[in-house]
Amino acid sequence: MSPKNGAETSRKREEMTTIGFIGLGIMGAPMARHLADAGHRVHGFDLSREAVSTLAEAGGEAAESIGDAASGADIVITMLPADAQVEAVVLGDDGVLAHAAAGALLIDMSTVSPQTSQAVATAAAPRGVRVLDAPVSGGQAGAVEAVLSIMVGGDEADFASARDILDALGKTVVHVGPHGAGQVVKAANQLLVGGIIALNAEALVLMEASGVDPARGLEVLNGGLAGSTVLTRKMDNFLHRSYPPGFRIDLHHKDMGIVHNAARGAGVALPLAAQVESLVAAARASGLGDADHSALLAVIEGLNDRKGA
Repeated sequence: MSPKNGAETSRKREEMTTIGFIGLGIMGAPMARHLADAGHRVHGFDLSREAVSTLAEAGGEAAESIGDAASGADIVITMLPADAQVEAVVLGDDGVLAHAAAGALLIDMSTVSPQTSQAVATAAAPRGVRVLDAPVSGGQAGAVEAVLSIMVGGDEADFASARDILDALGKTVVHVGPHGAGQVVKAANQLLVGGIIALNAEALVLMEASGVDPARGLEVLNGGLAGSTVLTRKMDNFLHRSYPPGFRIDLHHKDMGIVHNAARGAGVALPLAAQVESLVAAARASGLGDADHSALLAVIEGLNDRKGA
């Protein structure tokens, strides 16, 4: 090895960040792979050993436990389903805070309540662990393509130190305020996504009931002011009535609960949010909890006693 190549290798090692990544589901798995591909040392842990092995095969390293992932990590990233899992994984007796070193940065990219994010930050402070809440939008496709929108709450200096890591995962990365602010923006995002899906579903039912070709109708709608990323991502689901879980109804149901509680806490009335929450609850009650949230179309069709193509 030439002196120049040796110096370059040494510099890369110095720049490499050790990341503990906990939660290798349909979102977390591709995110962890992107970080490994970017040259970081990624210790991944998940209750699914298959998911851990897959990451190891893709260039990451297998962690045997939460503690194994968090110990010695410069950054710990959690990508978990809901508040209960974040509380157990981060605050538990053998959780992240029990193992993370002082000065480490915890980035919780789960979607949870603002109160949970604030509680994590409060618990981490006496241990010298810095915290960001950084929920994401973009679904499985956004995670796979590394084009997520990431809304970040916490100290601006901590955000700045994490920017390179977050840029490897998304294309829109914005610091939106103090601890918990990221979760408030994510709640607003989920309200918009749910509402747009429901309105697209109603538009499709209207067009089909009126004899309009649905593919052509959605194509022209998506080319005008009514167009959206939501419609672009979900158009095939709508047309084929196929709802593979890019983002499950069960999770959107949880998120609409966060919207509801955030509105109560802020003292604001969100009447359309209540409608979206009811539609999502109806989808879940009808057995669609594991389906993609584009399955709201099936609820609208049911209300009209119609069955799509």
